[in-house]
Amino acid sequence: MSWPPLREELRGIEPYGAPQLPIDLVPVQLNVNENPYGPSAACIADIAAAASEAAATLNRYPDREFVALRQVLAWYLSSDTPAGIVPEQVWAANGSNEVMLQLLQAFGGPGRTAVSFAPTYSMYPEYARDTHTRWVAGRRADDFALDLDAARDLVKTEQPNVILLPSPNNPTGTALPPDAVAMLCETAGGNDVSGIVVVDEAYGEFRRADVPSALELLPSYRNLVVTRTMSKAFAGAGLRLGYLAAAPEICDAIRIVRLPYHLSAVTQAVALAALRHAPELLGKVDELRRERDALVVWLRDEGYDVADSDANFVLFGRFADRHAVWQGLLDRGVLIRETGPDGWLRVSVGTPEEMAAFRSALTDVNGERA
Repeated sequence: MSWPPLREELRGIEPYGAPQLPIDLVPVQLNVNENPYGPSAACIADIAAAASEAAATLNRYPDREFVALRQVLAWYLSSDTPAGIVPEQVWAANGSNEVMLQLLQAFGGPGRTAVSFAPTYSMYPEYARDTHTRWVAGRRADDFALDLDAARDLVKTEQPNVILLPSPNNPTGTALPPDAVAMLCETAGGNDVSGIVVVDEAYGEFRRADVPSALELLPSYRNLVVTRTMSKAFAGAGLRLGYLAAAPEICDAIRIVRLPYHLSAVTQAVALAALRHAPELLGKVDELRRERDALVVWLRDEGYDVADSDANFVLFGRFADRHAVWQGLLDRGVLIRETGPDGWLRVSVGTPEEMAAFRSALTDVNGERA
């Protein structure tokens, strides 16, 4: 047997991850959809004080139920639905990645199926693989919208236990209309083995004003789960705090598979401190939306195909050799993401200065390749 004695289906697989390059070598980093605006001095001081206070109790285990954090997250989410959210509907973990993994541990597994619609978030099949959940990927329409008839047919055929729906979608930025979510909740709930529908709103705060959150549908569908993160709009990528809202029974089920004391005392304290500064940390969202929309217009004026985006990134193409374009940008100090369908590239929305550098570099690369 080869060393180490790894599971056979994992042999030869590269770990997930976008390139991480030193900022002094690549000054414009637009590849992982971070918020380019860091916290203020006042916010940093509050976070530092909260971490210091938590440090005094590190000889004790943290609150296993993270009650205070769930209360504040419920308060925050309630602004996106007239029905409101109560703490019993909230769960949190170390990034939305762990939230998703826990959902697959609880509701997927051997003999069970997870479904999504490609192109979609590239970690979803890895969650399925790691939990021995059968993975099925349907296809989106040419404009990356969800074909409702095809989606309904796939769910009826496969009878999945978990449906994963990013909205806005990663890597395309496409948001789901409420009727699509409702239809899939009804179709999944009608199976002999009822499935849950997970709407992944990691980029939800960046959606346009007329696009509602799936949180509004929670009172109507007990099999609906809506996930969020503090990594993107909240400028907390280094915090690693993801969370969800769902029926209390779903939160109770996740307790069975979570590791003991999975949220550290420091994580809970820092997340609470960041939430106290929510208006500030979210204060650049409107500016990033404007930068996104301006970027879409510019790219289309330059002759590119561009997916409609409700996120803080833009998918554009089409390139005969996208890697050469990606490399040309990198050579000019601009790092974007080579991901999504063949021939397309994804760029995160940064500061005005970063976007100017991106436009200049892309123009230069195209001129060189012309």
